Amino acid sequence: MYDSILVATDGSEAASVAVEHAIDLASGLGATLYGVAVVETRTEYDNAIVDPDEAEDHLCERAEATLASLEERAAGADVPVETAVRVGVPHDEIVTYADDCGVDAIVVGARGRSSFKGALLGSTVDAVVRLATRPVLVVGDR
Repeated sequence: MYDSILVATDGSEAASVAVEHAIDLASGLGATLYGVAVVETRTEYDNAIVDPDEAEDHLCERAEATLASLEERAAGADVPVETAVRVGVPHDEIVTYADDCGVDAIVVGARGRSSFKGALLGSTVDAVVRLATRPVLVVGDR
């Protein structure tokens, strides 16, 4: 059914549940897993107090650590995985990465790190569901 699956993660609890679900799904189907973490470019750091480059470096380090955890969990389940950190608008980067990799399905958590921020900027999950050209599985946090 699916030969390749993309899971998007931001390290949140809901994303962690989505990662576990994606690993289980990939393991059961013998699929390759792709993982992506997106460093948000629309930040609250656009002021003179915080250096935007320093803030982005910190966010990239956190994204890399999140993907390292994904790689470890996938290896423990004997699931082949490729990961990438992307920088940009999360829903755009997730959909573009899915297209670039030619995955058969996308798995995302029902909500990310900040549900309040999501309400202000529009839901990343909602945008992925609307814009993706492949099935999107939205996994709740329980």
